[in-house]
Amino acid sequence: MNKVKVLLVEDEPVLAEIVQESLQSRGFEVVLADTIAAARTIYYDNKPDIIVLDVMLPDGSGFDLARQIRNVDTELPVIFLTSRSLPQDVVEGFESGGNDYLKKPFSLEELIIRIRALLSKNRLVVSKPTNNGLTEIGKYQFFYPQGDLVFQGNRRALTTREGEILNLLIMNKNQLLDRNELLLNLWQNNDYFSGRSLDVFITKLRRYLKDDPSVSILNIRGRGYKLIY
Repeated sequence: MNKVKVLLVEDEPVLAEIVQESLQSRGFEVVLADTIAAARTIYYDNKPDIIVLDVMLPDGSGFDLARQIRNVDTELPVIFLTSRSLPQDVVEGFESGGNDYLKKPFSLEELIIRIRALLSKNRLVVSKPTNNGLTEIGKYQFFYPQGDLVFQGNRRALTTREGEILNLLIMNKNQLLDRNELLLNLWQNNDYFSGRSLDVFITKLRRYLKDDPSVSILNIRGRGYKLIY
């Protein structure tokens, strides 16, 4: 069985070595990069299964690298490592295409758990797709698990996480989807960073669905969300 390949982008040598050795001891293959330029080359040459990405790098921001990758790859999981924890930083991280956000200093065990959660093929309990995975959402067509959202012939490729959230909303159409259950299902915790991530993804999905006024995602304050169409 092939090892999971992790691209670790970190410019602090001591931290990079510790994380690399910890991941390797758990059976992961780890490729190191300490700049955006090196990480970009490794990404195209080696096609990792997941990227663990520092935000502040010598030649730029990890957020910018994530955006570049998302332009060509909507599936690759990205975990940000950062000492920046202001709300706007968290939002920018997820809007740039990140799937998770880990604040320094962090537990190596927590990093490993989050990597495995993002790579798990069975992290969600979902209904078996029917009609070739097609669901009509008002005037939209949604294909799951492919993650394609189509409106009047225009196709948008959702990220894996966007597709998972929309699919869960569809499964609970016109019913309350509990916020805590959603967080625990997708992020395995309901902490502040996971909550901010969910908020960003819900905002994105609302924007994607705005062209049909009959479709809306309601925010039931303090409880969760409800997809109406």
